[in-house]
Amino acid sequence: MTAIPSPTQAVWHLGPIPIRAYALLMLLGVLVGIWVTRRRWVARGGESGTIGDIATWAVPFGLVGARLYHVATAWQQYFGPAGEPLRALAIWEGGISIWGAVAGGAVGAWLACRRRGIPLRDFADAVAPGLALGQAIARWGNWFNQELYGRPTTLPWALEIDPAHRPPGMESTATYHPAFLYESLWNLAVAGFVVWAERRFRLDRGRTFAVYAAAYTAGRAWIEWLRIDPSPHLLGLRLNDWTALLCFTAAVVYLTVNRPRSSTPS
Repeated sequence: MTAIPSPTQAVWHLGPIPIRAYALLMLLGVLVGIWVTRRRWVARGGESGTIGDIATWAVPFGLVGARLYHVATAWQQYFGPAGEPLRALAIWEGGISIWGAVAGGAVGAWLACRRRGIPLRDFADAVAPGLALGQAIARWGNWFNQELYGRPTTLPWALEIDPAHRPPGMESTATYHPAFLYESLWNLAVAGFVVWAERRFRLDRGRTFAVYAAAYTAGRAWIEWLRIDPSPHLLGLRLNDWTALLCFTAAVVYLTVNRPRSSTPS
């Protein structure tokens, strides 16, 4: 049976310093996102240094938000009866959330944009495809950590998971849906779709970002449906599915309310 093997190593040591594949791929994703955003910003007539300045606020806020969302939704893992509170700070072990990253990053970007007198929605439009590309790259960190996989499967592209990383009670099941790969490919498609939609419909005033949000959450919903890792549930759905539904609805409402007004003949 063919399957995608998982990496045998996720950490390398440069002397006493651990070099983690997860962190490297996150960093690469951030750098690619900044590079794409800067090019788009300059093409719109903006100053090249603006995006770097905003990133110095948005990236740290995004990392904090990403970790806070994960800890808040998996609090028993850290603060439950058998929890280890200090591990809430161990971001290098994995456990961050795109929902918290975008929310936290938006706060940081808003503060930076306000200082520079730039409308947040203009920056959001510039960052949309770069954000999707950055997510596509960063998701491969989950491959190294052997996390973010779905239900068992024997499909040719199934992902092999080592016994130590398999769900409790499924130690004899070796292959699972590579949910991280599905999301990475979906994000690449979202980036392309956002660029196409922006040009085709001349999107502006935050509508480009709204298209990204709607497209990403539509894919995230079905990918989330495949996952079997522990997660809070509400009315039979994983919490992340409700978050995706809320974000999708908000994006669609924004696009509807902010449709371009047709010109009236004189």
